[in-house]
Amino acid sequence: MSDTNFVIFYVEKPEASAAFYSALLQRPPLQSSPTFAMFALDSGLMLGLWSRYAVEPAAAGRGGASELAFTVADADAVNQRHVDWSLRGLPILQAPTGMDFGHTFVALDPDGHRLRVFAPAMAPAAV
Repeated sequence: MSDTNFVIFYVEKPEASAAFYSALLQRPPLQSSPTFAMFALDSGLMLGLWSRYAVEPAAAGRGGASELAFTVADADAVNQRHVDWSLRGLPILQAPTGMDFGHTFVALDPDGHRLRVFAPAMAPAAV
């Protein structure tokens, strides 16, 4: 099986979404056109932003049915990212909270795609 290395979000306005992610990720897109933009994430994953009106076959759904998750080192990093994204005006769907998998919060991009930041819970030490 080949590696999964690319995620595509279908967006209303690719140029506006590219500007949003460029500011959020603090980097320019690797590729940009009126209907598509592509970013390289630190993990090596590529994020594509494709116009929902140009994708073929046509996209049927809207944002919010999936998440792009960003792993950070610890709960303090989650809280710091929450403050940063809140100050940038991102809508916060879930405030920082502890869950069974770790400390997390969820924000939304301009198209309603979920952006989860989390610090994984530490596995218990073997006895």
